[in-house]
Amino acid sequence: MNEIASKDRKMHPHRFIVLVPLILFIGLTTLFLVRLNAGDSSLIPSALIGHPIPQTTLPPVAGLKRDDAAVPGLDPASFNGTVTVVNVWASWCVPCHDEAPLLMRLAQDSRLRLIGINYKDDADNARRFLGRYGNPFAAAGADHNGRAAIEWGVYGVPETFVIGRDARIAYKLVGPITPENFESTLKPQIEKALAAGS
Repeated sequence: MNEIASKDRKMHPHRFIVLVPLILFIGLTTLFLVRLNAGDSSLIPSALIGHPIPQTTLPPVAGLKRDDAAVPGLDPASFNGTVTVVNVWASWCVPCHDEAPLLMRLAQDSRLRLIGINYKDDADNARRFLGRYGNPFAAAGADHNGRAAIEWGVYGVPETFVIGRDARIAYKLVGPITPENFESTLKPQIEKALAAGS
């Protein structure tokens, strides 16, 4: 009888093997949840901060006009000497609809220039989008295949960059511009870029 009780008390190796995947699953799930809730995704650092802008030329969004004049595409040479805000957007991007009024407010600031990179979008849809919300962009390049977005280090639309007068990337906002981050983060970064080199 003692032998039988002693055998029952010992853990069989196959019982331990069954517990290993369960322990790994619980550990990985915990790690995933901790990292998922680790903070603001808009604070993802960009390797391009402080570096010159990508030398990407883009054609204009076909047929796009502002003040009855054709809106030019993206020309890297046009960044020198002025603080520029670059917004990567698309008509099919739901958060882009929400940030559009804030971009129009930003466009009223004569100290800077807004440029759009229209990401994998149809020109008709892009024009309708800007017709509905207003066109804040002094230039808007059509990134039909997404290559420019890759060169700019874009994770997804929308994203916004602040470019200094020296044509270097000063700041990157991942995600939509909201009333909160507009006041607390984006405007101070723009003011910082405007103060630098003035």
